[in-house]
Amino acid sequence: MLIRVDPARPEPLADQIAACVRRAIADGDAPGGTRLPGARELAASLDVSIHTVLAGYQRLRDEGLIELRRGRGATVCAGTPDGRAAVIELARQLVDAARRIDLDENELLELVRVAAR
Repeated sequence: MLIRVDPARPEPLADQIAACVRRAIADGDAPGGTRLPGARELAASLDVSIHTVLAGYQRLRDEGLIELRRGRGATVCAGTPDGRAAVIELARQLVDAARRIDLDENELLELVRVAAR
């Protein structure tokens, strides 16, 4: 799995790391049980802070896509449907688009509710 960041992009580096892993899960390149690179190793290879990597991994853990175990590293959750990662990525893109046109959270949620009907 290839994880890249671009400091010139407006997205925070931790978000870029999380997005790379999400894409790998969605594309089937990182199925359940796949071990992610260690935080120190990845931080060194990307030339970023270990805290940046850990923040990206934390986002993925909060989304239910990976498990973080102290001393054991990060692994993709077994049974994580590939589609979930894709939907999470699309949701992030939707939120970013809504922010660019100054929609607040309630307006965005209402638009999603209408679309889901």
